[in-house]
Amino acid sequence: MTAKSKPSFSLIVLALLAPTAASAHHSHFNLDLNNVQVHTGIVTEYSWSTPHVFLKIMAPNSEGEVVEYAIEFLHPPGMAEQGWTPETFKPGERITWEGPSDRNPRRYFTGFDWGEREDGTPIPYGRKAIERPVVASTDFTGLWKRARSFGSTYAPPPGLPLTELGQAMVDSYDPGDNPQVECKEPGPPRFTILPYPIQITRPDNNTIVITGELRAEPRIVYLDRNRAPGQPSSLGHSVGWFEGEELVVETTNFAPDRWGIHAGLDSSDQKYMIERYSLEDDGMTLKILITVTDPVYLSDPLVIDYSMDKLADRDLVSAPCSLEGAALFLTGYDGN
Repeated sequence: MTAKSKPSFSLIVLALLAPTAASAHHSHFNLDLNNVQVHTGIVTEYSWSTPHVFLKIMAPNSEGEVVEYAIEFLHPPGMAEQGWTPETFKPGERITWEGPSDRNPRRYFTGFDWGEREDGTPIPYGRKAIERPVVASTDFTGLWKRARSFGSTYAPPPGLPLTELGQAMVDSYDPGDNPQVECKEPGPPRFTILPYPIQITRPDNNTIVITGELRAEPRIVYLDRNRAPGQPSSLGHSVGWFEGEELVVETTNFAPDRWGIHAGLDSSDQKYMIERYSLEDDGMTLKILITVTDPVYLSDPLVIDYSMDKLADRDLVSAPCSLEGAALFLTGYDGN
């Protein structure tokens, strides 16, 4: 397939109601929004880790028994936008918070609507506590985050063009199979469409680097199209070129990757990707048209029409992936 091949199928992701800053990027089906309670307790653990930040607090339950509550927040980049850092909480400090309770009364997992410290100081959450100027991009570089109108990437979307094997995978979708629960980083296209910022840099005239926040390994795009690939990997081997003001990236040499196409849908070593990058809105929007081909799981090419908004430039946030936090993340996802 060449860069100009026309896809025979196009998946246009419908706009969904975007979550507010005070909610995680997945739905907390396990929380009862009609059972909102106020708690006061002592912080026992503060986990600044991926996939999400967590607090654990010893506090009395409705029966007066002191138990350990868990509260899930956004991922570290999202919390950094709230003004939080790895030092925001210390074990032993007392806080008060209000949030919806778990539907299971014996499971102490809550949401967080507001909170305050023992001296009455509000805990910032649900609004950006730090405002930075956003500078438009002229050459694709800078910090970008997916547009808020983009739908969920944590379940298979309807209408995927699937082979028999791909359909069987989607039919047996289980959120517990998410490789992120095992702290495994996704390859593209999920590398790009997950709700974490990406930073694009151009360290020299022959290289473009796409670094995902909270990801250990960046994507390297070589502008030398004759560059020999290395060993197959989940990130593949990417070469790029410019067609006018549009950047075209071709990626091959993939290794099989769990959920390597979309949530619930693996990819094979036959996966092939073309991405077309362009700037809109005077450099404030990055448009990405992603075409994915994989004859093992896709009956036709899958096209994802995607856009990202320019963020204020800053250093990327780093945080270790916590298997314990990932397990709590899954609990918050499906209510099990």
